[in-house]
Amino acid sequence: MNNLLKNTEERMDKSVNSVTREFATVRAGRANTSILDRITVDYYGVATPIQQIATVSVPEGRTLQIQPWDTSTLKLIEKAILVSDIGINPNNDGRVIRLIFPPLTEERRKELVKEVRKMAEDGKVAVRSIRRDSIEKLKAMKKDNLITEDDQENGEKKVQKLTDKYCAEIDNLCSAKEKEILEI
Repeated sequence: MNNLLKNTEERMDKSVNSVTREFATVRAGRANTSILDRITVDYYGVATPIQQIATVSVPEGRTLQIQPWDTSTLKLIEKAILVSDIGINPNNDGRVIRLIFPPLTEERRKELVKEVRKMAEDGKVAVRSIRRDSIEKLKAMKKDNLITEDDQENGEKKVQKLTDKYCAEIDNLCSAKEKEILEI
């Protein structure tokens, strides 16, 4: 049963980490290199993340600079950014690409908050799904007489405590991201 609880906790932790990574890709008015994490460039027939073919830096608060190691990839990077969903037009000067993040409008901030809340809810659904799987495994263990009824009950309580802990953690991450979006 301890292995089950340990496995449950690890899976829930991975769900929280996934939500954290998703939150990092939400553009909150400031330049953030993780916005480019989901964008890949067709580099010699292989989908390659921008960070693997260029240096990405934040020279100013709302500017992201991409300096490819091979200048022949400038057009490829520019094209990948244009077809992505980040909504920023790249400025290519022949050596580097600059992404200038415009200040967010109030309407866009509200849309981003809704997006963040949906990501958080998806994360909590994943955590609750892990809870359901673990409780089903506990019931199966009880049915196979591997654990007692008390063990099953205690296991379910521990799984519920883990669920509450990780859902609260997701809520805290969501609140922090909402605050970041609305305060800029």
